[in-house]
Amino acid sequence: MEEMEREFSAVVIQDGEWYVAQCLELDVASQGRDEDQALANLTEALELHFLEPTAAAPPPVKKLRVRVRAA
Repeated sequence: MEEMEREFSAVVIQDGEWYVAQCLELDVASQGRDEDQALANLTEALELHFLEPTAAAPPPVKKLRVRVRAA
């Protein structure tokens, strides 16, 4: 599979002693002791997010029953 680069947007907020970096386009976040570490960790998390799964056997699919209100 061919590799390519893509640009993502992120915000960084301080939460106590930690900095939390969150990707705005995807539901991926990470943290670090400073803003640079939080962004570096988010970069790694995004790279891992796009890796193909390598499980030997696919995980079982579960069915859920949920009560919902009819409109």
